[in-house]
Amino acid sequence: MYYADIYNMEEIFYTLDERHTETVRRKLWEARVGIGGIGGLGSHTAVALARCGVGHIHIVDDDTVELSNINRQAYFLRHVGRKKTEALAELIAEINPYIEVKADCVRVTEENISRLFAEDEIICEAFDDAENKAVFVNEVLTSLPDAVVISGSGMAGFSDTNLIRTRRAGSRLYICGDEKNGLETGQKLMAPRVMACASHQANMAVRLILERKTAAEKTEM
Repeated sequence: MYYADIYNMEEIFYTLDERHTETVRRKLWEARVGIGGIGGLGSHTAVALARCGVGHIHIVDDDTVELSNINRQAYFLRHVGRKKTEALAELIAEINPYIEVKADCVRVTEENISRLFAEDEIICEAFDDAENKAVFVNEVLTSLPDAVVISGSGMAGFSDTNLIRTRRAGSRLYICGDEKNGLETGQKLMAPRVMACASHQANMAVRLILERKTAAEKTEM
């Protein structure tokens, strides 16, 4: 079912305006957020951003949905065997069919990061491997001087969810998680803590979008 045939853009905008105000909705709708890796962390981050009304969401991953993903990722059994970019774009369209979803089904490498994410203002890092995380964050900060990075670190297992937090680690870097319980500790990823960390990432992205001054607001100052 294509929901744009049932609900028009004005109806969806009206409901968002009622919840967030028109000013907030406009800022979110104009924003561009990229997500590198759309497994448990990235898929839930994307869904949260879509529900908030972020108008341009860029998802990058070359993986396929597997049965073992269902315990913690945003996908459903009907998506098993499909590319994650395709499945997640479909989920976002079911939330808001007017969101512009840019999907790149490619493996992220140090060599293609700057090209893939060149148009994204805020970039969420959502990979499993610690080395891949470090390479991604360092490359974005080095090669994309106008981008802000929100990285996930430490959300494995079933430890206290209240340990997950958002910390500013630099002028353009934020880290979400407990920064202790990663896969390298031997703990497995489970939905509650993964989703909590993803919510921190999405919330930080929303905060950055809404706290940023528009050209008109800067003129008025």
